[in-house]
Amino acid sequence: MERKWWHSSVVYQIYPRSFNDSNGDGIGDINGIREKLDYLKELGIDVIWLSPVYKSPNDDNGYDISDYCDIMDEFGTMEDMDNLLKEANEKGIKILMDLVVNHTSDEHKWFIEAKKSKDNKYRDYYIWRDPVDGHEPNDLASCFSGSAWQYDESTDQYYLHLFSKKQPDLNWENEKVRNEVYKMMNFWVDKGIGGFRMDVIDLIGKVPDEMITGNGPKLHDYLQEMNKAALEGHDLLTVGETWGATPEIAKLYSNPKRKELSMVFQFEHIGLDQIEGKEKWDVKPLDLLDLKKVLSKWQTELEGEGWNSLFWNNHDLPRIVSRWGNDKEYRVESAKMLATLLHGMKGTPYIYQGEELGMTNVRFEDINEYNDIETLNMYKDRISKGYSHDEIMASIYAKGRDNARTPMQWDSTENAGFTTGNPWLAVNKNYKFINAEDCLQDKDSIFYHYKKLIDIRKHNDTIIYGDYKLLLPEDKNVFAYSRKLNGDKIVVVCNFYNKEINLNFKEDFNNVEILLSNYKDSSILMKDLKLRPYEAIMYRIK
Repeated sequence: MERKWWHSSVVYQIYPRSFNDSNGDGIGDINGIREKLDYLKELGIDVIWLSPVYKSPNDDNGYDISDYCDIMDEFGTMEDMDNLLKEANEKGIKILMDLVVNHTSDEHKWFIEAKKSKDNKYRDYYIWRDPVDGHEPNDLASCFSGSAWQYDESTDQYYLHLFSKKQPDLNWENEKVRNEVYKMMNFWVDKGIGGFRMDVIDLIGKVPDEMITGNGPKLHDYLQEMNKAALEGHDLLTVGETWGATPEIAKLYSNPKRKELSMVFQFEHIGLDQIEGKEKWDVKPLDLLDLKKVLSKWQTELEGEGWNSLFWNNHDLPRIVSRWGNDKEYRVESAKMLATLLHGMKGTPYIYQGEELGMTNVRFEDINEYNDIETLNMYKDRISKGYSHDEIMASIYAKGRDNARTPMQWDSTENAGFTTGNPWLAVNKNYKFINAEDCLQDKDSIFYHYKKLIDIRKHNDTIIYGDYKLLLPEDKNVFAYSRKLNGDKIVVVCNFYNKEINLNFKEDFNNVEILLSNYKDSSILMKDLKLRPYEAIMYRIK
């Protein structure tokens, strides 16, 4: 496989409104990010994935864009954005823009025009259908609860919105729409960005009349056209959010020969604690054997034909230490274990802001303290179906998107040093003992563990390109695997739970050194290995 800069890179996702507020209005902003570039440089990351900062009425926190070539007032100005790009590039950090082109805001000029009449020149930029028997055209459902069709009285037609009704879907079958998108992408490429993260990109090929949303028949034609029109010749990192991807589908996106994307986000592992056939809110305990199978499958099946993205968290997902770690007595150990497990694998790792501090899920008591549209819609929907308040809140505590969106915890001062004003979303109360300032003063902190992992990756081709092999596949407590390249071998061993485990590796791992561990005195005796709760060790086999 041809080497690419992003093979050895580590990406850090910033959710701007929750990262750092520079002007005291309670909302994080672009200048707040600029203030923290040295912090990110210290961590060792190479790329910032910036969640949307475009002009938006904020129905879905910026994922409803009203102007792709302007900046949301509360985040700053285009000049601020230009300065961020310049300063980040000077520090060797590339900026990945979040591209949302499945839909726009209903306040985008295209939609404002489209609504005016059936023969408006922008009408066909969106997807309109006549009523059927006085009702919605079909049963397509919105990801945010209810029908995906919204009736527009003035023209007696429905428009499609796979998300909020304020997020009408673009009609990708219209060549003019596609060309507008590519023009906008070139605008950002010319500014010197490092690439794009593409929001729900697997939906742009939808055929709503046939109830097809993901992986539509023309999806890959559109992506190849996009590559040619906006990406080719620029050496950019592009990652697509593809909820429905299998390894075979992922190869279509990320095989370099096909000229589509660098890699995709696949979410197969993310659904493993969801009760089959039910919604994401219906939670079951994670079975480690399932996790091992899924992650290993993605490690081996893309070999030479695609590239993996590696992640535990993002702005839509709960905090991993609360989800599959132990956010109480073993918070530090389990956060380091989960980091070690992921960063030793093949692919490009993504760190979500605060993950490197071991930030945890939040538990607001009152539903009105939550901000997320998906959460609030679900609460309303489930109350109407007879669920109790406590049942619903338990689901929100486990899976709600605001878990990831509480402000970044910088220090132990009021509002965690995030703002001098009133934060847009309440800060998690544990900021007094979980914050960046404390982490930076403690060489054994989660932060420095991530820093070491990033450094190990950068200096070991075996981690980047080595073959992956799952070890102890039937062990219900331990996730262990090896990475091998040109005679060099690295073995990662992780105790996934809070109990002591005795291990006996049959393979000859006699002559070993420890590259990294989350305990100070981990054993090098792999023939008779005693693992403490959440112990994680990265060995080099000599």
